[in-house]
Amino acid sequence: MALNETADSANDFSHVPNDPPRTPDPSLDGARLDLVALLDRFTIGCEGTIETPVPGFYLHRVMNPGGPKHGIQTPALALIAQGSKRVMVGDDVYVYDPLHYLVSSVDLPVMGQVTVASETEPYLGLRLDLDVEAITELIRDEKLPPATHSDAARGLYVNRLGAPMLDAVLRLLRLIDTPEDIPILAPLVKREILYRLLMNGPGARLRQIALTDSQTQRIAKAILLLRQNFDQPLRVEAIARDVHMSVSSLHHHFKAVTAMSPLQYQKQLRLQEARRLMLLDIADAATAAHRVGYESASQFSREYSRLFGAPPLRDTRRWREEAGA
Repeated sequence: MALNETADSANDFSHVPNDPPRTPDPSLDGARLDLVALLDRFTIGCEGTIETPVPGFYLHRVMNPGGPKHGIQTPALALIAQGSKRVMVGDDVYVYDPLHYLVSSVDLPVMGQVTVASETEPYLGLRLDLDVEAITELIRDEKLPPATHSDAARGLYVNRLGAPMLDAVLRLLRLIDTPEDIPILAPLVKREILYRLLMNGPGARLRQIALTDSQTQRIAKAILLLRQNFDQPLRVEAIARDVHMSVSSLHHHFKAVTAMSPLQYQKQLRLQEARRLMLLDIADAATAAHRVGYESASQFSREYSRLFGAPPLRDTRRWREEAGA
């Protein structure tokens, strides 16, 4: 996933709903084995995320997953070949495995955890960043079949993996072996993957992000404003005006897309950035709190502890000890 990851073992998924059904699909067995073999070969000897020669295409290999990790999930397709993962957005929990893929259409503060992985059978997955401009170009194609209407809905979903999607992903992955083909063929395969996403399951949600003046696109603009100004006092009225929505409509649709209010969203951005500053030794707790917009050190410490499970100093010390181990 597109996570700017920092380890956090304080939170858990003890309240998660039942995992999605995992009825095997024999028609996918051969392709799934090919996916595992390719990812294993391309990531052997590595731990974490690997950037490929295909722009916006990343591979993952995790043998020692540790605790949950906080980060920002950017628009992307995430697919697992081996293992499983859980992602929390607000109070919603999404589970996906080799039979499912995950799609995010907007930037979302999330908590993710690889739940099945070992040294003998590592978690193997991939991520393809989604280009909103490419989605816009595709939905303007008059030959694209129409979709059912979809109002603003959660900007992240899990859908069952089918043979056409898996075949396209395999072809994109195989291009790593022939880098000379990437400039010509990768854009074509990416377009096919976008087409499959738009036409499959909740794909209508993905269309909304590219439709001019759709509620989802307006919320995406509101998210951008929040990310650009997260260290400034929150002015919901100004954001609503900039995205041409009423304050009540902004609150309603913002929560529908992100599972949180604008204030909760801003708070997560601030706390994640403060944590990053401290983990990289750029700032101490008081300086980090001030730089992300907190005026009260005690409020910062309370909210930091609530999100990460420990006060700033203890949390950063724990993280460094785990990283050193």
